[in-house]
Amino acid sequence: MYGDRIAGRHRAGWSVGRLVALAADVVALIIIVWIVLDLLDANRSNDVVQWFHDAATWLAGWSLDLFHLGRHWAQVVVGYGIAAVVYLVAGHALARLLHRV
Repeated sequence: MYGDRIAGRHRAGWSVGRLVALAADVVALIIIVWIVLDLLDANRSNDVVQWFHDAATWLAGWSLDLFHLGRHWAQVVVGYGIAAVVYLVAGHALARLLHRV
């Protein structure tokens, strides 16, 4: 019976860990899609493009001005890319931690 409770908690931790990893993946994907759309000079008056821009800017707002680079494409890739990498690394590290609990 005690082993069942431990196994149940372990499965629950794995489920929460998976959700955290999935959330990190989705956040990073949103940011990456915006980077690609910006680099391809997508039409910003399009509602889908505008949604990705707004979502990515909100998610990566903390990293957008960490560095000032001369070229627009480099500013976008570095500014948004740092946020995507941080979300992926932190989200998956937290997911592994939750898996161990």
